[in-house]
Amino acid sequence: MKSFFLKFFTWWNSQTFGTQFTIWRVGVFVGEDEFGNKYYRSRFDKDPALGHERRWVVYNGYADASAIPPGWYGWMHHRVAEPPTAGSYQPRPWQQPHKPNGTGTAEAYRPPGSTLAAGRRPKATGDYQAWTPGP
Repeated sequence: MKSFFLKFFTWWNSQTFGTQFTIWRVGVFVGEDEFGNKYYRSRFDKDPALGHERRWVVYNGYADASAIPPGWYGWMHHRVAEPPTAGSYQPRPWQQPHKPNGTGTAEAYRPPGSTLAAGRRPKATGDYQAWTPGP
């Protein structure tokens, strides 16, 4: 019963009934990435409203757009015509493994000097003069 209500009311947790119905009606399964996200495309060549093929992802768990790997990101945004499952995708040597967006978590990036960073903030180096209101 809990999963029914979650699927009915929460759009951020995998897929809703509306998405599930759309996939059943017009969706074609394209592939799955290493995180368990499933990718679909429309049966039709072009969506009249978009002018190109409609593509979508069903996230494995919480919907986080940063959880799409680079190869699938290129396919989702119509940068490449073939999905990475076609075997044509080769990651570049400079690409790093996917790391989820840490904003709002303990893994968030905090630059040196930030009040939230560990340690103490460094003293001013003399290149800053405080403004004081004058007459």
